[in-house]
Parts: sequence; C-alpha cells; structure tokens
Amino acid sequence: MRKYFRVEEYKILAFRLFLAYVFYGIARILFTIYNFELLGSPGLFEFLRLYYHGLIFDTAGILYVNMIFILFSILPLRINTWNIFQKFQFFIYFLFNLTAYATNFIDFIYFKYILTRSTLASFESIQHESNKVILLFSFIISYWHVFFLFIVLSIIWVYLYRLWNLKNKKPQNPFAYYGLSIVCFFVIITLMVGAIRGGDFKKSTRPINMVDANRHVNSSIQAGIVLNTPFCIIRTINKKSVKKVEYLSNEEVIQLVKPIKQYDRKVHEKPNVVLIIIESYGREYSGAFNPDTKIKDYKSYTPFVDSLAQHSLIFTNAYANGYKSIHGMSSILSGIPSFKDAFTSTPYANQKIESLVSVLKSLGYHTSFFHGAENGSMGFLGYSNILGIDKYFGRNEYNNDTGFDGYWGIWDEPFLQFMKEKLDEEKEPFFSTVFTISSHEPYIIPEKYKETFPEGDIIIHKCVRYTDYALRRFFDEAKKEHWYNNTLFVLVADHANLIYYPEYRKALNINTIPILFHHPDGRYNGINNLLAQQIDIYPTIVDMIGFNKPFRSWGRSLISDQEEPFVVRYSGYYYYFYDKYVCCFDGEKLIGFYELSDKSMKNNLINENKEMMFLMEKRCKAFIQDYMNKIIDSKLSENRF
Repeated sequence: MRKYFRVEEYKILAFRLFLAYVFYGIARILFTIYNFELLGSPGLFEFLRLYYHGLIFDTAGILYVNMIFILFSILPLRINTWNIFQKFQFFIYFLFNLTAYATNFIDFIYFKYILTRSTLASFESIQHESNKVILLFSFIISYWHVFFLFIVLSIIWVYLYRLWNLKNKKPQNPFAYYGLSIVCFFVIITLMVGAIRGGDFKKSTRPINMVDANRHVNSSIQAGIVLNTPFCIIRTINKKSVKKVEYLSNEEVIQLVKPIKQYDRKVHEKPNVVLIIIESYGREYSGAFNPDTKIKDYKSYTPFVDSLAQHSLIFTNAYANGYKSIHGMSSILSGIPSFKDAFTSTPYANQKIESLVSVLKSLGYHTSFFHGAENGSMGFLGYSNILGIDKYFGRNEYNNDTGFDGYWGIWDEPFLQFMKEKLDEEKEPFFSTVFTISSHEPYIIPEKYKETFPEGDIIIHKCVRYTDYALRRFFDEAKKEHWYNNTLFVLVADHANLIYYPEYRKALNINTIPILFHHPDGRYNGINNLLAQQIDIYPTIVDMIGFNKPFRSWGRSLISDQEEPFVVRYSGYYYYFYDKYVCCFDGEKLIGFYELSDKSMKNNLINENKEMMFLMEKRCKAFIQDYMNKIIDSKLSENRF
C-alpha cells in the first residue's frame, strides 16, 4: 500500500511547514533580544520554557497563514506534481508567509509602545494618514537593521524551500492513488482544525486566543514571547471588543460607579481653558513628577515644565487610559477610556457624546482644536466633529510648509506660536486643545536646534527637550496677551513612550504620565500623589470652572473629595487600581491581586481572600458593565446640553 500513498508529496509539505516553524522561532528570539529588558530579562531556561509554550500558537498561526497552500498541496488530483502548479504554489506560499512574517518584525519595535503583540486594531492609528508611504520609509530608515534582518531571513527561507523539489511521477494505480488521496485529504483537514484550536477537539472548549498565552507566564508582558504577531492579527479579525455584560444589578453599578457627577464650586469669572496634550510624554522624563526620586543618576529633560510645576497643581501618580494617541483624545476630552480597542474604532463612536466640549459650549465657550499634522491625521478631525468642536486647525490651516518636519506635520515651536496667534483673535471665554507632534517617531528635531538639544540617553530625549522649549516659548508669548491671566492651563500626555530607567519598566510604572493644572493667579498649587488618570481631567475642569449641573462622567474631579481615587486601564486584561491595591480581571474572573507597592507585580495575593479583593472585583465589574452597556445603548449623553 505504501507505494500508493503520496509519501514524497506529504514529506515535502511537512518540510515546507517545518521551515515556517524554524523562521518563526528565529523571529521569537530576535523579538526577545530587541525587547529583552522590557520582557523582564528572561534567562535561557525561562526563555526556552516560554518558547515551548509558544509552539502551540506558532502552529495555529502557521496553519492559518498556510491554509490555502496546504489545501492546494493535498488536493486529490495529479496536478499537484506538475511544474507549473509547483511554481504557483511557490508564489502562494511566500506571498502569505512573508507578508505574515513581516508583522513579527514590526513588533520588534512597536511592542515598546503598546506592550502587547499587534492586533488588527493596532493598525487603526494609521488608517487616517495620508503620508503612509513616507512613514513606511521613515520606519525602514530608522530601523534599517530590522528591515535588513527581514530581507536576509527571507532570502534564506526561499533558498531552503528550493532545496527539495517535487518530481512529476505518474501513479502506478490511479484508483488506489486517488482513493487514498481523498482519505488523507480529510484526515489532514481534521488534524488542521484540531491544531488551530490548540490541539483540542472538544465542543466545550473554545479555540486558543491571545489571552491563553498568559497561562504560561509569570508576568503578563511576557505573553509577547509566547505569542506571534500573525496569530494575534488573525484572531482579532471580526472580533467585537465591545459587548454587553451583566455582572451586577443596575443598582449596584450605579452605587459603585456613580456615573452622574455634580459639583457646586463657586467661581466668580469663568476662565478660558487651554488644554495641552503632549505626544508620547512619559512621567519618567520630567523631574517635577519624580520628587525625591531614588533612581540613580536621574536626569530631567523638561526644565520649563519643572519650573511651571512649582506654581501648579501636579499629580505624580497618574496613568494613561490607553496606549495610542486616539485613546488619549477620547479619554481626556470625553472621559471615555479605551480597552482592547480604541473607543473611536468601534461602531458606537458616532453618537451624541456628553463631554468636556458639550459642557463648556453650554456655557457659551468657543471651542477649537489644534494639531500640526495633516488634517484628519490620527482620526482627530473626525472625533472633533463628533464632539462638536467649533474650529479645527491643522497643517492645512497653518498653510506654510517651511515648518514641516518632513514626516508628520509642523514642528511644535512654530505651531504653538500659530495657536497663540489664533487665540489672540478668539472671543472669550474659549476652550482650546492642542495636540503636539514633535516627540513622535521618527524622533527628529529642527536642524537649527541639533546643538541646542543634543542626544539624550534614548532617542526621544532630545525631542522632549525641544517640545519643552516650544512650550516655554508659547507661555512667554501668551503672558503678553490680555486673555492669559484668566486662563486655566492643563498639561497632560496622550500616553508614555520609550523607557530608559529600569524603574519605569516595572508593570505598575508603565504608561504613567504627568497631569498638571496651572492658573496664573496661583489658585492651584501643590503636589498630589493620589491615584489619577486621564478620564479625571474632564470632570476636574468642569469642577474648576464652577459648572454646577449634573453631567455624565466615569472619572472624578481631582480637587473634590466626593469620590475616591481609582484607575482603570487595559493591557491584555482589565486592571483596576483602588486604595493600596490593584486587581487583574480577565473578563470572567479575577486572576491577580497585588499591592500597589509591588511595582513589578511579583507577589500575587489572590489566594489570601482579602475582603478588599472582592470589593475591587465588584468595582471593576461595575465599571466594565456600565462602560459596555452605555456605549452600546448610545447613552453617552443625557441630552442635557
């Protein structure tokens, strides 16, 4: 019977799939090298253990990618051995494999920013960019070594593939040949289904997903080693990250979340509000937000912000509610955090949203948004329109490309001066937001400042220095204007970025940001180390301007004692910070409970059954339930304004 089996064909198919395993393994090694410290500097045996567990995800990813190639290879037909068909198979094999393989290399770099493997949602941040080609070439130039590795490994892969070619042979017994081919076809398909599911055929279990990688790690960030990027992208196609849940009764949710806020602060004159959102600005960069730091040889790169902080109210224990710029915009302006995906990428973003914009407009504020990139970049223009912002100023309105950085948009210094000139013409009271761009990839500054702001310890430091200087110039000029003394300035980052100090690689220090409130008359001053987050900015500003009507907000006023401090964020799991603890929730059950002082999250207290743990689990569930249900039911506005 052996001579009737297509043994040679199946051997070659197995060899070609084996090559994929080899190169996925090389990619995993390179991924770990590029992100070694961020991944906790795993030792050899720890890496090999994670590598072993990653094989099940490699299997699923490789089978997903090669599904068409495998089906063509096992068709119960003789054309499989024809030379022209083998050339077609060669094209199919490398078209799918090299395209998928390239995504692993993107994560050598991108993982530092989002702290998880890329998913389909990860590409939403560039869907509105008109300069995709420029950005691609910028990435290739900046990280030429990654591109070089990909090209070299691809060439080797093609060479190894060609070492073993299939010979065209006529079957001795066509009836036996085709009959056994049909049997093998269905056997192989069945085995593929089981392998894609994770080696399990039970109906009671679901196919493996990204979350399953966390079963094998000591720290959630190490799931990046176990996973591969093609698997993560494929498994998030057509996945809805926003869906209704029912953990608690509505009464419990309202009691624990308090989604409707109301403050009664008396303000004699409503101030203008200028909200400055700084691109990629981690708390680590600024000395003012690292008081009494124990970091050896610590250096600050923000002399102006440090000086401004001495006359401001600052929060030194603040977190971003997402990892991307568009996450920051929805969190800060409308108090809507992003979890697995950006809120703005869901089908529910295009609804009436009660926000900082709607509250201020109800009081007669004129509103504007400034972003020096191409109009529509990052999806900001679209979301500005959803919120009802009156005027949008982008690169088009600046209308002078002498200040263009060649990649993203207008340098921060000239664009902030442009903003200041527009505010000079604005009728008071006004609310204006600016989103800076110069501390973004590819981390370049104007040629004339190369000597003024030299390279720091990491590539972003010179950009942080430059943006800090641009802010100084903005304030210096604004002080000369009539509107300045009656203006509340708010400074916050959209998210953190590249990390230099090991202290900020610890799990609970990742994606920490500065939050600062400044009024020229000094009414807000001091250092506050309580928990704070981006979604708190909206209710805080509403409180500061003296708005005394009820409004919807998931955050809290940072100058009121009506609500207790907390933080909610998502990084593979939901994390809920409260009191002295943080809990980790996978959407179904609590899987971690840690003290906030345990920055590296090494000591899981989940088996100690603390009363606080169950309270935090309920608070976390209540928040998620209210978030999901209000978004889906289009209840982000009570239509009061």
